Amino acid sequence: MATTFHFKAIASDGKVRTGTLAAETDKSVAQELKRQGLIPVYVGLEQKKGFELRLPTFSRGKRKDVLFFTQELSTLLNAGVPLDRALAITAELTERGPFRSLVLDVVRVLKGGKSLADSLGAHPSHFPELYVNMVRAGEASGSLAQIFERLAEFERTRDDLRGYIVSSLIYPALLTLVGLGSIFVLLNFVVPRFAMIFSDPRMKIPAPTLIMLEVSRLVQLYWIPAAVALVAGIAAFETYIRTPRGRLWWDAFRLRVPLLGDALRKAETARFARAMGTLVAASVPLVQSIGISRGILNNRRIAGSLEAVAQGVKRGEGIAAPLRRAGEFPALASHLLSVGEETGHLDAMFNRMAEIYENETRTAIRRFTSLFEPLIILVMGIMVGTLILSLMLAITSINDVAV
Repeated sequence: MATTFHFKAIASDGKVRTGTLAAETDKSVAQELKRQGLIPVYVGLEQKKGFELRLPTFSRGKRKDVLFFTQELSTLLNAGVPLDRALAITAELTERGPFRSLVLDVVRVLKGGKSLADSLGAHPSHFPELYVNMVRAGEASGSLAQIFERLAEFERTRDDLRGYIVSSLIYPALLTLVGLGSIFVLLNFVVPRFAMIFSDPRMKIPAPTLIMLEVSRLVQLYWIPAAVALVAGIAAFETYIRTPRGRLWWDAFRLRVPLLGDALRKAETARFARAMGTLVAASVPLVQSIGISRGILNNRRIAGSLEAVAQGVKRGEGIAAPLRRAGEFPALASHLLSVGEETGHLDAMFNRMAEIYENETRTAIRRFTSLFEPLIILVMGIMVGTLILSLMLAITSINDVAV
């Protein structure tokens, strides 16, 4: 029995065609579209408003725009669509107006005689050095479709890892804020009501209750100046860590934090390996690849150690030995790269190293949150329990006086 499928396809003139076809399977619809000279983009039971790719389309944020742009160009170029037409289709299908204008500007510069890499390099806020150099290598080797496929994979894996880290840390952060908010409400609003009961100077108040009342009084009197001082301190700290010296100190300190430092080191190793694997596979020179990969790392201490690695490569030592001497990457990384150098598959070993440390990063983050969450609950429970116990002791002492 035939089923009606919705489809979206690209015609030879570069325009998008949409409609429905009745067939037994979606593959039959795709084959029919090809026979009609169309490039099938989406075939399914539901009508899609946006452009369907292997991943969901995101419309917010620069990273999502770049991911969408890269995947779309990869799909179109691998389907045999010429570059200028592929860019025009990308501009047509881009949902966000500002990014559509950016793509149209890339098309304009490209038609003016510039290379695609130079056209993209005119927008460094969206296309970093790694991206531009990858495209330049693809243009030089005539493998632009494959380059965009690798870039799409690189952007996807980087976005997935970043999203996993952020989503894993949201719950502990919210738990901390809720716990501190609850304690503030107790000290600033609940405890003062009980303080009126102990206004009689002849009443003997237990020591824990006295401490609680004093803390509550201090919170009532000074919470606004304390909040202002906290905000000012955070602003001053943010200003300091934006300086080269402050950023280096902060990055080194974070690497020494138990559990968290291990997760950060593995995340940076995965980011470095993924970038190197992508660049080396595109035949970008090794020293240049190290310099580009260094620029995408978040931790300045680890990024700084790559300067010595690049110097070692220039001296003909390979990359495994200098990386081991740098001392900032896990020991397994240098062993994997040694095998890659011996077998002549350094790009594949970088990609394998990226997969290993992306999984290790997820494991380290899970380990950190699995210990951090119970610790927050324990600390908050002790603090709230102490307040409640102090109140109960005070109520008990009132009953004793009454008797």
